[in-house]
Amino acid sequence: MTLPSIRSGRTGRVGRTGRRRADRDRPDPGRRTVVGVVLSVVLVAGVLGFFPVRAWFAQRAETRDKREELAAIEAQGDEYQDDIDRLETPEEVERIAREKFGMVRDGEKAFQVAPQGVAAVDLPDTWPFAGVDDWLNR
Repeated sequence: MTLPSIRSGRTGRVGRTGRRRADRDRPDPGRRTVVGVVLSVVLVAGVLGFFPVRAWFAQRAETRDKREELAAIEAQGDEYQDDIDRLETPEEVERIAREKFGMVRDGEKAFQVAPQGVAAVDLPDTWPFAGVDDWLNR
């Protein structure tokens, strides 16, 4: 059975629902709105979810870098502690006192070796150097 279409003036077949096929093929405006809202929510959630994930990865990398830096600082601290322990021994204190400050124990005599002389200056005998090397080599 075919009925004339009210809107377009065309005839269409009426199915079991009592609606024309052309009307059934058209999406329901309410359904279209729901699909649009769902897609919008998914898109917004994806965009908002992307930035925190990116920040999380950046924080993980920064944490790893800081842990490596902390390990290096702790190793340096261990070296400093070894130096402190060594410097607190009487032998090391005596060694430093003798080398850097020239100190001696009671009854010892300190000797100091004079540095070697400076090499002679050899300048050409032309102006402006004439006689200067004699004055420098005194």
